[in-house]
Amino acid sequence: MKRALIVTGGGDCPGLNAVIRAIVKRAAQEKDWEILGSIQAFNGVLWEPSELKVLTPDVVKGIHFQGGTIIETTNKGGPFAWPVKNKDGSYSAVDRSDEMIRKIQYMGIDAVISIGGDGSQRISQALYEKGLNIIGVPKTIDNDLSTTDSTFGFQTAVEIATEAVDKLVTTAASHNRVFVLEVMGRYAGWIGLNAAVAGGAEVCLIPEFPYDINIVKAKLEARFTRGRGFAVVVVSEGASLQGAGLSVEENDEVGYENLRLGGAGSALIKQLKAAGFEPDMRETVLGHLQRGGVPIAYDRVLSAQFGVKAFEMAMEGDFGKMVAYRHPKFISVPLIEAIAEPNLVTLDNALVKTATGLGISLGIDLPKE
Repeated sequence: MKRALIVTGGGDCPGLNAVIRAIVKRAAQEKDWEILGSIQAFNGVLWEPSELKVLTPDVVKGIHFQGGTIIETTNKGGPFAWPVKNKDGSYSAVDRSDEMIRKIQYMGIDAVISIGGDGSQRISQALYEKGLNIIGVPKTIDNDLSTTDSTFGFQTAVEIATEAVDKLVTTAASHNRVFVLEVMGRYAGWIGLNAAVAGGAEVCLIPEFPYDINIVKAKLEARFTRGRGFAVVVVSEGASLQGAGLSVEENDEVGYENLRLGGAGSALIKQLKAAGFEPDMRETVLGHLQRGGVPIAYDRVLSAQFGVKAFEMAMEGDFGKMVAYRHPKFISVPLIEAIAEPNLVTLDNALVKTATGLGISLGIDLPKE
């Protein structure tokens, strides 16, 4: 009997359970494979005692439309930075990767399928370089992995953000207000840009293009006549004023290494007030609403395709690779290529041209063609 271990790392994402289910159902057709799930990414392996879950077709029955992940996830610590509490109460990071690999091999696990985003796949590559038979599945609502046409969960996040824009339009019009909707997007503005175009926002501010507050102010003022009017601004959490840097919250979570972003929307309102913008403004932060809930049909289908392909890569011994969608095919690409460059919005992108063609301001002076 061969064994494959599934881990889900990083933030949760609509479609994770659909990937897990697809792997298990595809493996069930081979008769000689057992699928295990490690609880909370690699923590389930590293804990003593280990916490693994046998994943059978009965266990995954009907989970494809559920949000979250039945084997849980974490974006803290990990095999290369395991948090250990010191005598003085502080924490140190310990590399337990070699120990974990030995443990996985001792368990008779032939392949590891790591479902995660950029950070998780960097860990996958590092583990592969140490000899672990590992395969990556691209998971990120930010859609910021450049070697795949799309990542699952992204379209669901866009749908949620678009619905929020739709609802804010009516209340903004009723109250003659500007509503600032803060969406996720640490370094990539794909959620914000898509939601702004789909929802009809007047301004879209994303991480790739630090904005000029005077350009934003002028665009919004054009929406008001004698104090009456309305507008919706979509702002990514990683968006920033030119020369100001990211809006970062203090974070004391043990093992959490990423910057904890927050406040881009409220910062924008303060900047607009300081610049003399007078109409009433309100802020809405979607936060983890974008991660939770039922995945839309597109993401369920994409997740199923990723899961089936990932297991078939495991059968073929195609390790050190990540599943990628290159329309119309599902292929494998080296992990080292998948993490080489992020997928960021550029000024020559077709959606940027569409947005500006619709009159959406990006808060910058656009270069003349």
